[in-house]
Amino acid sequence: MPEISQRAASLGTENAFVVLAEVNALARQGRDIISFCIGQPDFPAPDNVQEAAIRAIRAGKHGYTPSAGIDELREAAAKYLGAMRGGLPIRPEDVVVGAGAKPFIAYAVVSTTDYGAGDEVIYPNPGFPIYESQILASGAKAVPIHLHEKRSFSFDPEELARLINPRTKLLILNYPHNPTGGCLTRKELETIAAVLKKHPQVWVYADEIYSRLAYVGEFFSIAQVPGMYERTIISDGASKTWAMTGWRIGFTSNPALAPVFTRWITNTESCASQISQWAALEAITGPQDAAAAMKQSFLERRDLIVRLLNEVPGVRCQVPGGAFYVWPNVTEACRMIGAADSDRGQIVEAHVVLKSGVAPDETCVKRLQDHVKAKIAPYKYPRSVKFLGALPRTPTGKIQRFKLKPQS
Repeated sequence: MPEISQRAASLGTENAFVVLAEVNALARQGRDIISFCIGQPDFPAPDNVQEAAIRAIRAGKHGYTPSAGIDELREAAAKYLGAMRGGLPIRPEDVVVGAGAKPFIAYAVVSTTDYGAGDEVIYPNPGFPIYESQILASGAKAVPIHLHEKRSFSFDPEELARLINPRTKLLILNYPHNPTGGCLTRKELETIAAVLKKHPQVWVYADEIYSRLAYVGEFFSIAQVPGMYERTIISDGASKTWAMTGWRIGFTSNPALAPVFTRWITNTESCASQISQWAALEAITGPQDAAAAMKQSFLERRDLIVRLLNEVPGVRCQVPGGAFYVWPNVTEACRMIGAADSDRGQIVEAHVVLKSGVAPDETCVKRLQDHVKAKIAPYKYPRSVKFLGALPRTPTGKIQRFKLKPQS
């Protein structure tokens, strides 16, 4: 039997999808599972978006499109991205549409680094696990920059300055952030830009897929900082704002790299689904009532679950500024009940699935194990509230070691 390559053997994964498969298997057995593990809204796509897809199907729009996407969607996405970011001069030819935003992570890494050349990519930790996975698979060196709870889960710009060297080719930023929900303020982004000004060889991949889910103030992109637009790869998409995760539509913008990304798409996925592209066009240009309602629901859920978590002895949870995640610190709670940590989703007897530590490295394992990731997207009030309050206590109020019982 021929062997697979070392690159394939060492390729990382996203445990949320691993756990999702396990959850779906349990659901097929008739188990009622509340999953906090996969990063998607629990709403359907808006009705007008669904109708646009049906129209595209009935109109026979079933074939290939240009690799960069249909002209109508590129033009709409250019206007949308620019308007969301202070009027940036984004042109349709600067925008490339892909099968989700995730492929552009890989395209950005392979377009800015050379395999085995010692090029380095700095990425946030904790963070979306595919960052590290794609950096390593592309033959670059993955350099984590640590997010700090005391800084509302942002990193120290002085640490960034220490990490950058002549081999640094790309900095990945994600805000609002997965998994902490942290946001980078305009002042913080300007400080980061000031550091980068001394290192003109460094590109920035701005993962802004949660840009419409910022709850405090107006969203601000690092691309809006003077001198940063040309070197910033802006990544956004339809998945989170319009609950279109399975439709697989992302759009990315950069004047210099758009033609390069187009060639990567030609070499890999050919193009995004034409039906999904027409649906995404309607999502961007049509009524925004459904997107606004989803955002308001996420905000209400955030406030509820943060309050409930902070009422649990041994748990403390900051209020996230965006996205639909919370990142509570459970250090004391785990100590109180003698619980071990795990990097897998944990399906307890209450049938509630959570995830702990995301993309740990040797210097960060302990801190990541101090937190557990939960998403507010699938938050179902009755049983989850019972779950949070089901911790048995001793007469003195301390939490006992326990097994949760199913809640009706």
